[in-house]
Amino acid sequence: MKRKKMLWIFLIIPVAIAAYYFFPEKKLPAGKTIDRLVVHKAAHKMEARSGSELLKTYIISLGKDPVGHKQFEGDCKTPEGTYTINARNPKSAYYKNLGISYPNATDKAYAEKQGKSPGGDVKIHGLRNDRGYIGKFHRWKDWTAGCIAVTNEEMEELYKAVKQDAVIEILP
Repeated sequence: MKRKKMLWIFLIIPVAIAAYYFFPEKKLPAGKTIDRLVVHKAAHKMEARSGSELLKTYIISLGKDPVGHKQFEGDCKTPEGTYTINARNPKSAYYKNLGISYPNATDKAYAEKQGKSPGGDVKIHGLRNDRGYIGKFHRWKDWTAGCIAVTNEEMEELYKAVKQDAVIEILP
């Protein structure tokens, strides 16, 4: 009896993992423009909105030390607060990226008082260019230096649909 149970476990786990990896997710509705992103860090979710309409919710990875607001360069925290999407880079080291306007004046002033750099280059990006095969498995842990990461397919959607100067609100 134990052998049959073990056999089922060894069969079910790989099938479940393959289903998770290959099962297609809901696509962003065609022709929509995203003017607001809302990140819920504790839930590891990012909402894409057009006006008051929720278009899609993404599962995200964050900085390696995600709890709390980014204060200094190298703290591996994802910032909290309201910023804008102020840049886009189709040729970054990670599959495309959208720049977040961190640090703002308050962030800079706080870091300066502490005698430190606030850091910068906080982005929404896909996976590292040589690691796209990881796909959805990247979500299983927080791994960035403070950025918000999505799959390459999701980054493609966001890159096309997020308007310049869209608001991004990053909540704890």
